[in-house]
Amino acid sequence: MSLSSKQPPDLVPSPVNDISQLRWDQATFLGRLNHFSRITDPRLLLKSRRDVGAAQHLYHLAKEGHVPRGTTQTQLYHAQTLYHSAVHPDSDGIMHPMGRMSAQVPFGMVITGILLALYKTTPQVMFAQFINQTFNAFVNYTNRNAKSQTTNQQIGISYVGAMTGAVGVSVIANKLVKGAPPLVGRFVPFLAVATANCINIPMMRQGEISNGVIVLDKDGHQLGESKKAAAKGITQVCLSRITMAVPGMLLSPVIMERLERYKFFRRGLVFSTGIQTLLCGISLIVMVPVGCALFPQTSSIQVANLEKPLRDKIQHSSPSTKVVYFNKGL
Repeated sequence: MSLSSKQPPDLVPSPVNDISQLRWDQATFLGRLNHFSRITDPRLLLKSRRDVGAAQHLYHLAKEGHVPRGTTQTQLYHAQTLYHSAVHPDSDGIMHPMGRMSAQVPFGMVITGILLALYKTTPQVMFAQFINQTFNAFVNYTNRNAKSQTTNQQIGISYVGAMTGAVGVSVIANKLVKGAPPLVGRFVPFLAVATANCINIPMMRQGEISNGVIVLDKDGHQLGESKKAAAKGITQVCLSRITMAVPGMLLSPVIMERLERYKFFRRGLVFSTGIQTLLCGISLIVMVPVGCALFPQTSSIQVANLEKPLRDKIQHSSPSTKVVYFNKGL
């Protein structure tokens, strides 16, 4: 709700002209990297729901152009960071901490360590993928385009499909690499994770594929729903998630293979898993913001590339609009 023209005495003009505009240019990779390196910071998980609510309130006040007296620009930018880290851009609801991108490093490093340690037998693979896909399903649901409805049935199908795909790929791949050097077998978990992402994300967001996502003009006016925009956004999210996993799941096995030549590092599964987990954590600290920054969160698509009915509608109602925008999710 807009503030009245006569502001209460405790509110003053915001020191930031437009808080909805991010500090870094989101049209460039470096600008997005700066933004995501801050909103994926694991330390933000230590903020309470009350802290997030306060940041959300301050952010909305600043959008209206007024803030409490004494509010500094630094405080506003901190509120902006916490808002974008913990509040969904579509629904404006506070997201569950485990589903936020700031949870990717602490949760992701543990899960990746488990995946890289438990890959040799079918029971190990099933247990590791159960943990991995449960986490992935939660993250994918939390970061979906919230304007597209997802049913419990779709969530269940997505979960089962990703589990089946990941376990199936792992079991088959393990059989194929039995005669190969041990290092080759260590790459099987990455293949399983990449496959699962390509199953889990589209299935979790199949409502967007079936019904389309809302596309907007540059001024934020809704123009309709597009399945092609949904497909583009989901493809970008799949590529981003796979990119996040590449160094940790491909370089860590190589490093561990070298380290395990020394007796000091051959102290059993728990020790080696701990070392791998640490390596994965270091990788994810860098790669989570890199993966998120690969594509703008507010993605775009040429009107000429939309479905014909929607394209015709836009050309009739807004002939000057050549590009439309949508939230691709994370």
